[in-house]
Amino acid sequence: MKQNQSTYTVCSMAKISDVAQLAKVSSATVSRVFNHHPNVHLDVRKRVFDAARELDYRPRPSLKQKNVVVITPYAPVYPVQSCVDMILMALVQEMSRRGFRLEILPENNRDRLDGIQFCAAIAIGAEPSTFTDWSDRYAMPLVIMDRDGPANSPDIYYVQSDNAQGMRLAIEHLHARGCQKIGCVIHGDPGTGNADLRHDGIVKALSDCKLPVDESLIYFSGHGTDKYVELIGKLLKQEVDALFCPGGNAGVVSYYAFSLYNRQVPKEISLIASEQTLSSQYSVPPLTTITPDYSAMAVAAADVIEAQARGDDMPAKTVIPYLLISRESVRKKSEIST
Repeated sequence: MKQNQSTYTVCSMAKISDVAQLAKVSSATVSRVFNHHPNVHLDVRKRVFDAARELDYRPRPSLKQKNVVVITPYAPVYPVQSCVDMILMALVQEMSRRGFRLEILPENNRDRLDGIQFCAAIAIGAEPSTFTDWSDRYAMPLVIMDRDGPANSPDIYYVQSDNAQGMRLAIEHLHARGCQKIGCVIHGDPGTGNADLRHDGIVKALSDCKLPVDESLIYFSGHGTDKYVELIGKLLKQEVDALFCPGGNAGVVSYYAFSLYNRQVPKEISLIASEQTLSSQYSVPPLTTITPDYSAMAVAAADVIEAQARGDDMPAKTVIPYLLISRESVRKKSEIST
């Protein structure tokens, strides 16, 4: 039977036999651990990894192994589900172009990783706290996309959009078009996902533009879309002249809310939401949006994996600017009544 090609090359002065001796296992077991063969007990993996760290023995993935596991959320009401779909589409295109094979694994089935041979993993929209044991279980890189977290592991990398810049991009666009009182509905709950980063970015952008900054103008939607109509009604009572809704599928829901409250876009109120590639440009009027640069995020994730295989240094965090797609849901400055 033909043996599997080795997943790792070694980048250390220590030898595999030194790791085996310190971990009290055979050299063959050490090799199986670093090549991620299934059926190696977790305690044995941990002993090998601990010994390798103590000896500064650091294998790195070989580009001969091309299987990358993509870990996706499993809850259908996950706040960034549409974003996950678009990141996944970009990853399929970029990783395939570089010759990688992708295997999709829902987050709640992550234990299957112990039975899969792979050279790297990419987790989309996952909380970093889910992977605190990563370096104790796997000797290959993990790229967490669309999240920020602690850069305290040599195996975990973050590729994320610049939420502060994205919030500023939208607020400044509305301000430049003459909007004077902007209401905001942030998708998700405080303390989850990117909700807090977006809140802080909105507050700072409003302040920098010398626009009203009040918590009564900034709401969190929670999961799903159930609260949007009520929250938008509260903002309209405060006579906002623009609405900004980052995250989720808020654009379509906001249009629905405005129809209930007899408000016209953009004649009476301007609207910016997050890009939905299947609907934003086809809404009436076409929706102005902010969007992560999904292609750039996919390129960054692939670069991390290839760089670690070559032994090149990569930053623990890669932050990519948002893009703004200007359409017709924001009035021109000359059209704003004074």
